[in-house]
Amino acid sequence: MTDRLPLSVFIIARDEADRIARPIESVIGWVDEVIVIDSGSNDDTVAVAERLGARVLHNDWPGYGPQKRFGEDQCRNDWLLNLDADEEVTPELADEIRTVFAEGSHARADGWRIMIRDMYAHETAPAPWAYGYHQIRLYDRRKGRFSSSTVHDTVRPEPGARIADLSGIMAHRSIRSLDFQVGKYNRYSGMQVADMRARGRRLPKFRLLSEFPVSFLKAYVARRYWKYGWWGFILAMNYAHARFLRVAKAHEAELLERTRPS
Repeated sequence: MTDRLPLSVFIIARDEADRIARPIESVIGWVDEVIVIDSGSNDDTVAVAERLGARVLHNDWPGYGPQKRFGEDQCRNDWLLNLDADEEVTPELADEIRTVFAEGSHARADGWRIMIRDMYAHETAPAPWAYGYHQIRLYDRRKGRFSSSTVHDTVRPEPGARIADLSGIMAHRSIRSLDFQVGKYNRYSGMQVADMRARGRRLPKFRLLSEFPVSFLKAYVARRYWKYGWWGFILAMNYAHARFLRVAKAHEAELLERTRPS
């Protein structure tokens, strides 16, 4: 097995000095290159990334999808692994990826889905019941690219592309604190509404009544937040409020549209 895989890792970041080390350190020793796309950090993100051996490039923020497509274009390998600044490759996943490449079995598929599981500041590893979702993050860019959506950053495989699953887990540290989480939900709900309106999508008014309770049950029961105890109750309440906020902002935008002079 060679020391480094013919694999490029790219990470988009801004003001992530407190978190950027984890994703870089989880891959820097066994991949060909790590590239950080910085969109104008005001902290030490760039200095930390460069100190750890990443190549840092600046690109003004164009939205999630376009920024990741820019990152794809900077990589020198066709096989790419995408990480966010709040994620890290677990040792088990690293071993699995190295084995897949060593055996040449990565070529069995054009893209590999990875389970990304939530992990909180007071935890040392994702809980077995932690909420997670599969995304294509290890892929051949000749067979798929990130979408151009400014809000939804998802790899879109080419027609006929072969997709397989890895069993290893990527840890997702999305919440620095509750204060950070509330601010993130507020920003993202505004972006979602802008995206929906640009696509001509409207939300029915009854969701002003149903969105909060339905979203709370979805988080608390379906996502198994109840297993975290009181912490899970807090997470479910915040999730429900974020979903309600999206509907409320959509309604507000429609009211403003009606009253705005033609």
